[in-house]
Amino acid sequence: MSFKALVLHQEDRALRAALEDVDDVRLMDGDVLIDVAYSSLNYKDGLAVTGKGKIVRAPFPFVPGIDLAGTVAESTSPDWKAGDPAVLTGWGTGESRWGGFAQRARAHGEHLVRLPEGMSPFDAMRVGTAGFTAMLSVMALEELGVTPDSGPVVVTGASGGVGSVAVALLAHAGYEVHAATGSPDTHDYLRRLGAAGIVDRTELATPPDIPLGQGQWAGAVDNVGGSTLATLIATMRRHGVIAACGNAGGAKVETTVYPFILRGVVLYGVDSNTADPPRRVEAWQRLADALPALDPVETTTIGLADLPEWCERITRGATTGRVVVDVNR
Repeated sequence: MSFKALVLHQEDRALRAALEDVDDVRLMDGDVLIDVAYSSLNYKDGLAVTGKGKIVRAPFPFVPGIDLAGTVAESTSPDWKAGDPAVLTGWGTGESRWGGFAQRARAHGEHLVRLPEGMSPFDAMRVGTAGFTAMLSVMALEELGVTPDSGPVVVTGASGGVGSVAVALLAHAGYEVHAATGSPDTHDYLRRLGAAGIVDRTELATPPDIPLGQGQWAGAVDNVGGSTLATLIATMRRHGVIAACGNAGGAKVETTVYPFILRGVVLYGVDSNTADPPRRVEAWQRLADALPALDPVETTTIGLADLPEWCERITRGATTGRVVVDVNR
């Protein structure tokens, strides 16, 4: 059986993306075959399709897309049967294994999560890897003792996918959320999500000249990395927690040990790719419970043919909120 997919080809070290008909026999190994309904566009997908980042770690031709949601078509896994609704994120999907920018996908049953009751495949991809990462970040702050009474929290890259969902989730949980962004036209949007304050990203772009700046934040969800993360480390309150989940602003961080040994600052790395199954189930259930709070998150729906253009946009920071991919459109 053939299906539509966005396929990446490497030609003379350059990548070319093409919408093609692909046969089932070309799918990778796995004990569950999924009829994909929706995928979503994440920053990592943009890097993969444009070639601006070395994301794909498998032979070409390759189908990208780091997440997907749909219905089980066939299964030899004891945990899954035809008709079960499933969501797949991480485990190398869209990096070392063919991903969600296709109408069919094959996966290992232990990597799938059953869609919670009340969450449709569209809802799941309205959340997607970005929202899943945001929830893992919120869970990290909670588990390390940051409560709404601890003080203000800040979300960097706030108008993007992870940032938008993180702002909405934290505001819904009662935190005083400050949204850091470099896009003035998103301020009203961020306030609708629940942001109590807006921080211009330039304020976080340059770390203080001294190892410890004024303690401002009890918690942070950082999608940016680089000098922004260095600034956050130096300006956290005593026992503040940073959930670091992105590197859109750079992978290198210059800091000192003083915030960690004098203020007890915690830098927590959020790994959404290989989060263990029980934690995934908990995160997706909490996201399903919080769906009404995510309604203000701006969502754009595109088709497979639109992906090359939108992948370029997301790498330039020219998207807001979430982008859902209707693979049958």
